[in-house]
Parts: sequence; structure tokens; C-alpha cells
Amino acid sequence: MKKTLIGPFSQLLTLANIPLKGAIEDEALLVIENAGVLISDGKISGIGKFTDLKSEDVQIEHVHGKSVCIPGLIDAHTHICFAGSRANDYALRNSGKSYLEIAKTGGGIWDTVTKTRRATQAELVDGIIERAQNHLKSGTTTIEIKSGYGLSVDEELKMLYAIKEASSKIETDLISTCLAAHMKPKDWVGSASAYLDEISSKLFPILKSEKLTNRIDAFIEESAFSSLEIAPYFRKARAMGFSITVHADQFSTGGSETAVHYNAVSADHLEASTQKEIELLAKSNTIAVALPGASLGLGCDFTPARKILDAGGALAIASDHNPGSAPMGDLLSQAAILGTFEKLSNAEVLAGITFRAAAALELSDRGTLEKGKVADFISFPTDDYQEITYHQGQLKPNGVWKNGVKQ
Repeated sequence: MKKTLIGPFSQLLTLANIPLKGAIEDEALLVIENAGVLISDGKISGIGKFTDLKSEDVQIEHVHGKSVCIPGLIDAHTHICFAGSRANDYALRNSGKSYLEIAKTGGGIWDTVTKTRRATQAELVDGIIERAQNHLKSGTTTIEIKSGYGLSVDEELKMLYAIKEASSKIETDLISTCLAAHMKPKDWVGSASAYLDEISSKLFPILKSEKLTNRIDAFIEESAFSSLEIAPYFRKARAMGFSITVHADQFSTGGSETAVHYNAVSADHLEASTQKEIELLAKSNTIAVALPGASLGLGCDFTPARKILDAGGALAIASDHNPGSAPMGDLLSQAAILGTFEKLSNAEVLAGITFRAAAALELSDRGTLEKGKVADFISFPTDDYQEITYHQGQLKPNGVWKNGVKQ
């Protein structure tokens, strides 16, 4: 197959050779000027100066005008498989009601569960595709999507089948996660532990046999499950070979400690984390995932990203795109805003939405621009990479390449 050379880009940031954990100065960024990306069969076969990569046997795809190239963005935490809206929840929060108060009166997650159960699988597929395509236009080439608005064996399967079907119809890579432990269903007669036992006994084997996901998530919180209740669930998941991720420390602590105990791939949210949890995460292999969209949607504190990085932790940044607490869904805007409030370098922001996010999904084939990696990359209409975060998400990509093909 003939190779394709794409460029020249005014600047190209590889994001390569940067540690997974800890703080990053902008000086650590490798910036190549007048750069090109050499593509072969959907993979990167070369990165360097455009003129150095040029040859007679290479097909050239010219990039005109100012452009800065970075790896495709990776959103490691979303809930974009859902039906309905929670605009009323947003209005109630802004009038003074808390997230937990709204949940206790029938709003919150259960409201979306009700609407998602009413939707057909085809309707869910259409919703996923529409949202994923909007994310792709904004530069997100890989998206994690959780179930969790079904809360029964059959309804969780409907969601996961919808994610699988949508994945086969679009270019964006969709990574599915089972979040059947989102909350105890209001129509469940019995204890939280009995619900979790049913899910792990009946749903987990189907997830494996049908290859619907290899990731199990749980919400550890007052409105969901305690660390004690979730323990047998996670033990079963680990015994079956699933990777674990946790909704942790959103309103109260305890979730991150559980995540570390079960060697979870990631602990997500962490808005309530104290120095104790920060140090625990930093010493572990569990990646901290900040979700600034939830902080913006709920009007609460941001994840203590600066402290996590300074303690030596690995920090990814995700949108948490969902119909309730994080309806914005704009990953770059949220990451830039988090950077402003938490005083993150450009390198830390970009790492958080590229290769560190890839690590939160256990994907080693993307997130940096280097030979052998998937050819997912994006460009912005500027000749200075600092403009990307400076405009806080309002500078949109003028080019998105998925597997080396411009979208």
C-alpha cells in the first residue's frame, strides 16, 4: 500500500516521551515545525519535517495555511447512551436544590433511567451516533461510553448492544463500560447487595460471552452504593477478568480508597478528595480522571488536579457528557477551564485529554504521534499551539483525521 504524507503543519506536538504520572512543564513538549505525518494502512509510519518525509513514492495530502497538529482527543468518561433531557434538574439546581435532593424526589439518574427504558435500541443508537459525530467534529476520535441508565439485566444489555451497534456505523472508536451499579433501581424489591448479586451473576457472563465490554464501573456514594456493598461485586468482576473503574469521591470520600484497593484502572470525579485520597492515588497505579463538566453543571468544586499532579499522580481529563450533571459535552472547553482554575500547564491539559486519557482506557496504541500508533490526529487553524487552550475550546479543529483519513 502506498504511503500518504499529510502536511505541512506549522507545528506538530507529538506528546511522546512524557511520563504517565506527575506534573509536566511546557518545556517537555516536543514541537516540530513545518511537520508532516506519514501514514500507511491507518497507522503512523513516520513523524518529522515535511521535506524530510517527502519522496517520489509517497502520495501527498497538502495542508494549506496555518495549522497546529496534535493527537486526536480521547474522552475517557461519558454517558452519551441515553434518552430524554434533564433540563428541569438543571433549573432546580440553579434555584438552590442539591443534586442529592433532586435525586430523592424522582429526578436525577432515575429520571433518565425511566426515559432510557422507554426508548428502543434503534433510538439509542441514533442518539449515540449524533453525539459521537458532534464530538468527532470537535476533535475527539475515541470515546468511552457507559451503560447505567437501564439498571436491569435486559435494559443494561439493550444499552450495551446499542453502543456496539453504533460503533459499527461510525468512524469514532467507542469503548463501552458496564455501569449497571449506577444506583439501586427504585423498582428493585430487595437490598442493594441482592441487586448487585443479580447483575454480577446474570449480566457479567453475557458481557463476556458476547464481548460487549471488558470494563465494570460502579458509583460509590450516598445515593448509590457503599464500599462495603460493592466489595463482592468487584471481587466477582476481578475473578472474571474484567477491568474495574470507579465513580469515586464525587460528594463524599471512600470511593478512591476502594478503587486503589481493587487496583482499578481509574478513579473518576474526585471533587471531594482530600490530601489523604490524593496521596493514596498518587502512590497507586490508578489514574485520576477529572470531570470538569460535572463541576460546571453542578456548580461545585473542581477535582484537585494541581495537587494530584504535584503529588505524582496520573491525571486524565474527561467530559462526563451526560444528560444530568454534565450536559455540555465539550471536552476541550472543559479541560481548558479546569486548567485555568487549577493552574495546569498546556502540557498537563493536553496530556490529560490524549495519552493519559488513553491509559485510563488501557489503550496503548494511541494518544501520541509516533511510529506504529493509530493515525488519529487533529489540526487547529493557528501557528502557535498555545492558542488551543487560550481560546478555551472556541478555536475549533480545521482538520480531523481518523485512522489516517480526513473526516
